[in-house]
Amino acid sequence: MKAIVVTDQAAGPAGMRLVERPEPPAAINDVIVEVHASGFVPTEMEWPSTWTDRRGLDRTPSIPGHEMAGVVTALGYGTTGLSVGQRVFGLTDWHRDGTLAEYVAVEARNLAPLPGDVDFVVGASLPISGLTAWQGLFDHGRLKAGQSVLVHGAAGAVGSLVTQLAKEFGAYVIGTGRAADRQKTLDYGAQEFVDLDNDALEDVGGVDLVIDVIGGDVQRRSAAMIRAGGTLVSVVGPPEARPADGLAIDFVVESDRAQLGEIVQRVRDGRLRTNIGAVATLDDAVAALNPTERRKGKTVISVRP
Repeated sequence: MKAIVVTDQAAGPAGMRLVERPEPPAAINDVIVEVHASGFVPTEMEWPSTWTDRRGLDRTPSIPGHEMAGVVTALGYGTTGLSVGQRVFGLTDWHRDGTLAEYVAVEARNLAPLPGDVDFVVGASLPISGLTAWQGLFDHGRLKAGQSVLVHGAAGAVGSLVTQLAKEFGAYVIGTGRAADRQKTLDYGAQEFVDLDNDALEDVGGVDLVIDVIGGDVQRRSAAMIRAGGTLVSVVGPPEARPADGLAIDFVVESDRAQLGEIVQRVRDGRLRTNIGAVATLDDAVAALNPTERRKGKTVISVRP
């Protein structure tokens, strides 16, 4: 099969190569999925799991990409809950070869059915961004209707979904980003926008929940804005600053079939709009995943156009 591999951590995405690799076997409780579309997160190049296995041993050349949509072609021993020929989407294991390939082996529990009226490219754009948004707001942020939410990077792949879900569940949403992101952030449902380059973040006042995808100084300033009993949720590692009277949480997104179902249903009925920035073929993936200019939204590789 064709696959994108990486071998040099220092090279980052620029070190990607398109090669021929053997098709993966199906282990116990696995399925083999014919990948139709794959998402990619650039920070994967910084994750230890991209380069080493759970014992800390080198596992390169490794195949990156951990979100996908495709069709089940084979079942491993003991696999239940899915069937050959079924359309699926989901999140693959961090320490195993990923989805920038024509086939991938993945535990069946990490996948959810993909309805026939949802395009594979759309399905592949949802797992990491959608689950991060859902878990950040509800599992860790404990969002309640009427609360205020500060969403950093609100025009990005994760932030746009956070904004829409928070608005749906009755929150007052303040989105942040660069000046060029203002209209897009408001279009996704934010009631206010803060230009991090030109506006004073502190002018927003106190908020109940911060969803942070930036870190650093922005995170430190945001922590001081959280009201008593509020929460700072970070997806960029342990918070460097904590609210004076509240919680600071960092988390790694986990696959969840029921949550994937909630997310894709909202896409189907129009409550949730995806944020896809660019789509490229597998043959053009190396160039597409090394953009020369800033892109908004998620880049998706259409493995089988």
